Amino acid sequence: MSPTPIHIIGAGLAGSEAAWQLAKAGIAVNLYEMRPKRMTAAHHTDKCAELVCSNSFRADNLENAVGLLHEEMRRLDSLIMAAGHIAQLPAGGAMAVDRELFSQTVTDKLKNEPLITFIHDEVTTIPEDGIVLIASGPLTSDALYNEIQKIAGEDHLSFFDAIAPVVDAETVNMDVAYWKSRYDKNVVEGEMGDYLNCPMNEEQYNTFIDALLDAEYMAFKDFEDVPFFDGCMPIEVMAERGRETPRFGPMKPVGLDHPVTGEKYYAVVQLRQDNRAKSLLNIVGFQTKMKYGDQKRVFAMIPGLENAEYFRLGSLHRNTFIKSPLLLDKSLRLKKDPRIMFAGQITGVEGYVESASMGLMAGRFIADIVQGREPNIPPEDTAFGALLAHISGTRIEDFQPMNINFGLLPPAPKRDGKRRLARSERRRMVSEASLLSLEAWKANTGSAV
Repeated sequence: MSPTPIHIIGAGLAGSEAAWQLAKAGIAVNLYEMRPKRMTAAHHTDKCAELVCSNSFRADNLENAVGLLHEEMRRLDSLIMAAGHIAQLPAGGAMAVDRELFSQTVTDKLKNEPLITFIHDEVTTIPEDGIVLIASGPLTSDALYNEIQKIAGEDHLSFFDAIAPVVDAETVNMDVAYWKSRYDKNVVEGEMGDYLNCPMNEEQYNTFIDALLDAEYMAFKDFEDVPFFDGCMPIEVMAERGRETPRFGPMKPVGLDHPVTGEKYYAVVQLRQDNRAKSLLNIVGFQTKMKYGDQKRVFAMIPGLENAEYFRLGSLHRNTFIKSPLLLDKSLRLKKDPRIMFAGQITGVEGYVESASMGLMAGRFIADIVQGREPNIPPEDTAFGALLAHISGTRIEDFQPMNINFGLLPPAPKRDGKRRLARSERRRMVSEASLLSLEAWKANTGSAV
């Protein structure tokens, strides 16, 4: 137990993970969550770690940087990864989850932990005692936003984020659509693939793109100059960059030949299972800012979705993040007031897993502080250390949110003697070296976490 109060603001992915790490270290936590008293523009429930955009944690293998981050989190007893495993759905090489089961699992585990005290109320002023971890996410309330501006002494940066629609699976035309994973990856013989595919020929594709470019969009209001984060770019913004752009992105047909006829297609729209019952499907990569009426009209041009019904249409919201390299040290502490810390997407990491990982780090750092040690920061050749280096680095003026990627980690050699190594081999080498480094760091932390 700690005589120093620990306040965590926000029970999203980062706040939930931080609270879990501290409770496992025997440290009491006050966990603040304003929902359901005050909802955000994107959340629909009062549960912890609600997933609002996609239901995917992305690739789950060591040839992908986010797969490496998954594994590092598992090795540090991550609540988010444990809940993800419980709620996991088939998704080829990706890790997708049943949204409701996932958030309910996180909520149940936290509420059954006696060292975590939930306070369901909006925080409008920063607590003046103890250690404060701000993990309010990109949808921080206006009142807290203003408080953060005061303590940070800097304006926030902003970008728009868009959410993809969710379809009633029973309303998809299965005379047209077919189940298949790209290149049949991870598919057991005799079973269907993990994605429902809606194929297009060249004429259908061009008609769809014309409609997409001609649709009406939601107003930007006061934020016309705010950019989109590339990882959540609306499908129509892709089309504006070039008619063929979606066909080399979320509508890429490669590896999706028809499983029965072998027919190849000009473009393919993929839908991914959104819940365990397969009653909900989300349209992969189809974040959009189209008005609701136009979404229904334009998406009905996708073969197989002519009569589709939607449980949720796409929407648009503004995200915010702080200028972390200027404001934070490598242990996520505010340089001008080290008792205040930040974690999650508000720090400038992008993605569910990245946000949770910074919450995990913050929890461990706070445990170090409470136990009388300086925060033990993982080396930069780990995924954790690479993300921390990004958000506390030297790029200040052009600082932008970033997913974990191999460009943040030390590269592997391109050759083994005379043999040129394949990219997948080099990436696995980087991941294996990172995990060795993590284990060495973990063995020398001296932490109870």
